[in-house]
Amino acid sequence: MYKSAIKMTPETTNLIDSIQVTMNAGGMNTINIVLAFVMFGVALGIKPKIFVEVFKKPKSVLLGMCCQLVLLPLLTFLLALALGKSISWTMAIGMILVASCPGGNISNFMSSLSKANIELSVSLTAISTALAIFLTPFNFWLYGNLYLRFADIAGEVPQLVIPLWDVFKTIVILLGIPLTLGILTSHYLPKVADKLKKPMQWFSIIFFVAMVVLSFAGNIHAFLQCIKYIFIVVLIHNLLALLTGFSVGSLFKVSEADRRTLTIETGIQNSGLGLVLLLGTTIFANFPAHGGTLVITAWWGVWHIISGLTVSGLFLLKDRRTACKNA
Repeated sequence: MYKSAIKMTPETTNLIDSIQVTMNAGGMNTINIVLAFVMFGVALGIKPKIFVEVFKKPKSVLLGMCCQLVLLPLLTFLLALALGKSISWTMAIGMILVASCPGGNISNFMSSLSKANIELSVSLTAISTALAIFLTPFNFWLYGNLYLRFADIAGEVPQLVIPLWDVFKTIVILLGIPLTLGILTSHYLPKVADKLKKPMQWFSIIFFVAMVVLSFAGNIHAFLQCIKYIFIVVLIHNLLALLTGFSVGSLFKVSEADRRTLTIETGIQNSGLGLVLLLGTTIFANFPAHGGTLVITAWWGVWHIISGLTVSGLFLLKDRRTACKNA
């Protein structure tokens, strides 16, 4: 049923891929600086002692890393193949790009809201962000090229070549340096870190929504015409991510708090980084029109805020019902 709901026609594909986002150097630099500040804010909640406590029982950390860095990119590739002609190849590449990014910068906020294991959440965010310097380009290159090879794509599509230095430099500047500075601030200036942490979390949410709106303002008509297709694809993909974390946590019988963290960390991805890689590097320099990749990545960033709040609400509702039964 879902395939018929998102059945793509050549006209729809052309409409989606016609959507463009153009940024001048000043606009791109502004986005980079703000995204770096967002990551700095995430790192303010990271204290070295958190890693010590979490790694005393490393099971949940290892499961979280497996969900985010191994299972999600692999399952996304398989999902893209399963959807077949229901999506365009550019949309599939957008799904794979999002799955290759590290955990999102609002996952710690969502974990705190849902009474999950916040120490585990912070640890997973820090580790996946640090490893993203190497694993984001690797997973994107691996599964992107596998999809382009095995999917039934009409016409000739170029091979996906990752400009390693370009991508490495971008990720280090946007993730690595702010992460390091945030951890140092948290360690040496804990009072400053505590005052900045909460405002920075809300700022990250507002910034990403504003970035998406401004980026697509010039194509709003086309965007609104195809949003139902984008909405359904991202809904299915995000549900897969959330269920991956929840299922792995349930299968390996981790605590309720840890299972909630695995669910949220796997379901919230740093799609802001994905947009920066699309707009600020030369990954798609030789590709034909690929608006599908842009809109999937952008809408993911909006939708995972909604889904994260929804999942947090469901977890809290479960707690309330349990408390009523025990009363």
